[in-house]
Amino acid sequence: MRIALLATVTVLCVACSQAQPDNIPRASDGKPDFTGVWAGPGFRHTGRDTDSATVRLYTDSNRPSFTPEGKSLFFRAHTGNVRIDDPTAVCLPNGLTRQIPSPYAQQFIQTPNQLVVLYEYMHFFRVIPLGAPNRPHAADVEPTYMGDSIAWWDGDTLVIDTVALNEWILDAYHPDDGGSRWHSDKAHVIERIKFTDQVNASYDVTIDDPAIFTAPWVEHWSMQRKPTWKIFEFVCDDNDRCRGGQCTASDAQKTSTQ
Repeated sequence: MRIALLATVTVLCVACSQAQPDNIPRASDGKPDFTGVWAGPGFRHTGRDTDSATVRLYTDSNRPSFTPEGKSLFFRAHTGNVRIDDPTAVCLPNGLTRQIPSPYAQQFIQTPNQLVVLYEYMHFFRVIPLGAPNRPHAADVEPTYMGDSIAWWDGDTLVIDTVALNEWILDAYHPDDGGSRWHSDKAHVIERIKFTDQVNASYDVTIDDPAIFTAPWVEHWSMQRKPTWKIFEFVCDDNDRCRGGQCTASDAQKTSTQ
């Protein structure tokens, strides 16, 4: 499985070797500077403008085949208990794979030695050390919702490598298909970000989950820097009348009118 992942990364690197626009933002060390507020993959981008936000899903057309037990691990039938079916609905963390394509702004703060990503959605953050390419993660890392991330430069492409993720929902809740989609605690996520002009960047995501898939899952998305945007406060518990999914008819009516 690791060989398959490396092969995928090598294929993605073909784009990294292509000519980089001359006028992209650069830091004092000469590296591309991603500092700023971005509309991520959860927004529809048309040229230099962002049209609208949507909940973007990992596409079925790109999904690799399942391992013998993969399909049962990936698809989870609804139980009727929102704490099990969609824990984010009761303010538990959304997790990395769901955070990446969420339709909320994110702010990058870049230094020569680290990258800080501040997410509006759920008010999460990541502090990611920048260092030598393909270096190992710490041996004693604890699994978390956002995982353990390290980053490096591959030419002008920023590579973020994440392991130690909790087993969690892959992307948005699926009320129409009878269940939700999950990744296992073996998931390994690689993000590759590269400027395509002064304000736009390609955003490629590879999910290698050997417990579920026979090959890595690759999505090719994009993001757009928004100089006039800022991160707003996101408080999940505000106006939460249906804690734990225990809603009365009057609660549902009040919530729908706000």
